[in-house]
Amino acid sequence: MLIGGLQKMTLIDYPGKIAATIFTVGCGFRCHFCHNPELVTLKQNPAYQKFEEKVLNFLRARTKLIDAVCITGGEPTLQKDLIPFIKEVKSLGYSIKLDTNGSGPEVLQKLIELGLVDFFAMDIKAPWSKYELVVGRKVDLAKIQQSAKIITSSGLPHEFRSTVLPELHSSADIIQMARQVKGADSYHLQQFKSAANLVNPEFTNKKTYSKKELEDIRSQIKGWFKVCKVR
Repeated sequence: MLIGGLQKMTLIDYPGKIAATIFTVGCGFRCHFCHNPELVTLKQNPAYQKFEEKVLNFLRARTKLIDAVCITGGEPTLQKDLIPFIKEVKSLGYSIKLDTNGSGPEVLQKLIELGLVDFFAMDIKAPWSKYELVVGRKVDLAKIQQSAKIITSSGLPHEFRSTVLPELHSSADIIQMARQVKGADSYHLQQFKSAANLVNPEFTNKKTYSKKELEDIRSQIKGWFKVCKVR
């Protein structure tokens, strides 16, 4: 496992649980608004392997303080050792939440079959017709769509979420993005937050949607989901 970071405690990443969050290295997307450019490029750094053992030792020592482990990225399903790593973490008694961009449906299916994940979160980046524009790469759209179906039919708690900004997403786009996963447990709209360190520096000062604008959109889609929030 190539691990680039560890948040030792979070109360917001896993609903209802005290969790630690592990950040994997490497992603096949280049989303313009991504806040973690240092995690996007897959780099073979020996320090990452050493960090894996440090993370496991931390988790072994925190079983009475932490309920769950969130694995995010980067894109975790790119990791060749993801399944054995989760098996090790799961054996310590932790609930597992996996964040994904949906590019690895075969990995998601395997994790479900093995009973290794308790909660899924998947990003919906754009309307299907605009996906490559937003993620900055050629994508196998059928895989993204398959992942969404796997997650919604898994019987496991799950959420879909979309980071949106006017430069890339019109209000009609956002409604279409929600429609693509209509009937899911949860769907959340996330305000783009400007930052100095983005995958595409040209997006540093792009206009954001106001909270009111997103709430207006939420009011049009909230009936499609059990939970629908603006973050």
